[in-house]
Amino acid sequence: LAFFQNKFVRNGDRRFLISVIKRGIQFADQKQEFNKRPTKIGRRSLSRSISQSSTDSYSSAASYTDSSDDETSPRDKQQKNSKGSSDFCVKNIKQAEFGRREIEIAEQEMPALMALRKRAQGEKPLAGAKIVGCTHITAQTAVLMETLGALGAQCRWAACNIYSTLNEVAAALAESGFPVFAWKGESEDDFWWCIDRCVNVEGWQPNMILDDGGDLTHWIYKKYPNMFKKIKGIVEESVTGVHRLYQLSKAGKLCVPAMNVNDSVTKQKFDNLYCCRESILDGLKRTTDMMFGGKQVVVCGYGEVGKGCCAALKAMGSIVYVTEIDPICALQACMDGFRLVKLNEVIRQVDIVITCTGNKNVVTREHLDRMKNSCIVCNMGHSNTEIDVASLRTPELTWERVRSQVDHVIWPDGKRIVLLAEGRLLNLSCSTVPTFVLSITATTQALALIELYNAPEGRYKQDVYLLPKKMDEYVASLHLPTFDAHLTELTDEQAKYLGLNKNGPFKPNYYRYCSTTSLFILP
Repeated sequence: LAFFQNKFVRNGDRRFLISVIKRGIQFADQKQEFNKRPTKIGRRSLSRSISQSSTDSYSSAASYTDSSDDETSPRDKQQKNSKGSSDFCVKNIKQAEFGRREIEIAEQEMPALMALRKRAQGEKPLAGAKIVGCTHITAQTAVLMETLGALGAQCRWAACNIYSTLNEVAAALAESGFPVFAWKGESEDDFWWCIDRCVNVEGWQPNMILDDGGDLTHWIYKKYPNMFKKIKGIVEESVTGVHRLYQLSKAGKLCVPAMNVNDSVTKQKFDNLYCCRESILDGLKRTTDMMFGGKQVVVCGYGEVGKGCCAALKAMGSIVYVTEIDPICALQACMDGFRLVKLNEVIRQVDIVITCTGNKNVVTREHLDRMKNSCIVCNMGHSNTEIDVASLRTPELTWERVRSQVDHVIWPDGKRIVLLAEGRLLNLSCSTVPTFVLSITATTQALALIELYNAPEGRYKQDVYLLPKKMDEYVASLHLPTFDAHLTELTDEQAKYLGLNKNGPFKPNYYRYCSTTSLFILP
């Protein structure tokens, strides 16, 4: 006290500082006295409680449900909703009220789906449709499911990712009567069990499939191929799932028409680009608390997802490298100011590795062995095949859970890498994504389902189709009122000059919309 008084404190401040220090001494005495008191909580329970609280504070996707201490598998629980139904499997049905609030918030940012629900509810264009779905189960997906229900469809749903489910939202859907089979942190066995529970149910057979990644379609082909006799079509929204569909089509094994939503303009140019541009930073911040300025980052793949990631990281001051196999995308990366490299050339020096290719073994064990200490490794593609995580599960390497969805993988010499979400989709596993962008994708999915379900026989053959351009434009137009935007209308003379219908479509199918990221990079 005398030291502070004499050296650092002006005369006018001494009395205040003395009072603060005295209070600190009193607090220390009280704390010591408190520690002497007996407690009913044992050391083991207390340490577990502290550990659980630490995990909760860094909860992936900020899910309310992560605070639950119940470690019983949902498969072992007997739960019923308020209507007495038990045709669901979620973490905790009692959390439905919290999930309902999240859904209500999401509805405010999904104007097109709400408009579609209002416009088509009287017509019930999906009356008689029995849709089995396998997507991320979030508040935004819940708005889509409830819209499909309002349009006349019956739905059964599972999750396409073991980490992206919001438990409270799944509970809210179950409480509303939707058969939902999903919870955050499923095992691989749980994952396939949930899909099977959606498909294999007595007295109910799907006639439409909404898939994200192709796992649901694969499971039906593998286990219940006769179901395709009554299925009218498949709607797929991911690169991975679309690739699987084209493989089936090429081999002559695609039994029903399929709609490729992933390559629709509204999905590619908005969800893949704008969504990832915002959510990549959110996912990295929530899991690592890192600063991006000056960090060296390599982004594998310069498609729409890669473009969004690169733009966001460059705007934050990161030094960004790009790897790419396609010379056109590679040239775009160069013109946008990024250095094109092979992964082997920079793997020893980069601080972050991000995969965005939809391919497999993009980051191999050899790459992982050569990474610098504390290098962060994550994936923004749909599938968990891009990073060879399986090669890290060996006796000589130690896995250390740091917080939810964050693992240290430690080498014998002490080097460690930071692996996020075990190589699964970063943004939906570790954070959230912008609701408004998901409104665009969800509306596209809903229209694709309506189109395939109501199409007259013969319009679509057993092949993979893109969403008609007119529907893409319709989806975009439904979102413009949010911005108080006013479209210019063609005059009859102008329409005749261009050879267009005044109401669209306004671009031919071969038209390529702008994909450059230079427009999005901050000065």
